[in-house]
Amino acid sequence: MTLSRNIRALYAFSFLKMTLFPMAIITLFWKDHIGLSLTEILFIQGLFSLATLLFEYPSGYLSDLLGYKLCLNMAAVLGIIGWGFYLRADSFGTVLLAELILGASFAFISGSDSALLYETLDSENRAHLYSQFEGRMLGLAQTGEAVGALFAGTLYAFLPLLPFIIQVAIWVLILLLTFSLREPQRAHAPHGGSHLSQAWGTIRHALKENRRLRAALLFSVFLGLASFYPVWLIQPFMQETGVPLTWFGPIWAGANLTVAIFSWLSHRVAFVLGTRMMAITLVGLVLAGYLGLALTAASLSFLFYYLLTAMRGLQGPMLKNCIQQQSRTGTRASIMSIKSFLFRFFFFCTGPLAGMAADRWGLNTAFLFLGIVMILVLVPAVIIFIHSITNEPAELTPGKEPS
Repeated sequence: MTLSRNIRALYAFSFLKMTLFPMAIITLFWKDHIGLSLTEILFIQGLFSLATLLFEYPSGYLSDLLGYKLCLNMAAVLGIIGWGFYLRADSFGTVLLAELILGASFAFISGSDSALLYETLDSENRAHLYSQFEGRMLGLAQTGEAVGALFAGTLYAFLPLLPFIIQVAIWVLILLLTFSLREPQRAHAPHGGSHLSQAWGTIRHALKENRRLRAALLFSVFLGLASFYPVWLIQPFMQETGVPLTWFGPIWAGANLTVAIFSWLSHRVAFVLGTRMMAITLVGLVLAGYLGLALTAASLSFLFYYLLTAMRGLQGPMLKNCIQQQSRTGTRASIMSIKSFLFRFFFFCTGPLAGMAADRWGLNTAFLFLGIVMILVLVPAVIIFIHSITNEPAELTPGKEPS
């Protein structure tokens, strides 16, 4: 298998890994079929994040050390097991077990696919095009989720477990695909000292020594959180505002297609606006999205959620490009795992609080509270990010290498 075919395989992997048939109805499944409260749902997602935390950086380090293909194979096996547990889920405990296994699965994916893409491109002297290829991968991933969501409501209404049965079959296909990937030859980071000291050195470089990398990581993490809280709240919000169940799949598909479209357009928008203006625009989309969800309660109010999914699509390729350019060879998967680790850690600490706010004060108030908090966090984060690139000779727009 040539490395060019490797890229096509990564495209297919991105599409399939996010073809998540249960996602458009999973909050309803937990709430109505299992009997979980929103507090319990967000608590489970916090523990999902904890499971991902435990595996996140070790999996990234192992991916850099032993190979990206190996970790993606492990992720596929865990995905089959995790979704398989849902076929027997009937309580908080069984849902929690399934989510912990899936958390480990996503930890082994985190960073490995993006790092494999970058190293594959680098081996073909095309690393400067990374953001365009990453945008396509993100776009295909969201298109996959849109496809999975399109008929999710109908499948769920026919048989609540049917989306999960299909999901197990999808991950069997993913395992066959990851076995076909080819590991590119790549330079490795110098190996001085123990594995523990090398791992700690990468963390120190990312969060202390390289201020541009640190600023991009934190800005990316906080934007990710801003788009993630509503994922678990938008379904009950639509239920409260009278959206028919049969609309849930198409609405979820529309949200993911929005991410896909703006992921594909991200490098072009960044080229037109520039990195600084792009960063400010991302924060503006967060503010508008949360205010709309907080201050309205009509059947079409879910459209404000699309502002957050548009932001998610725009920020992914741009900030991943910044992060990859500032990462050292042989540590790319580790760096991306650090980003995911920070994201999961912050969500583990704050996700259950968001669920409690929704249960106690209602969804509109919860969205208002979350919007205020996110703006208080994002304003200093975007200022630091913009300041970190101010003195760069070449702005980190897609398609340019750092000097």
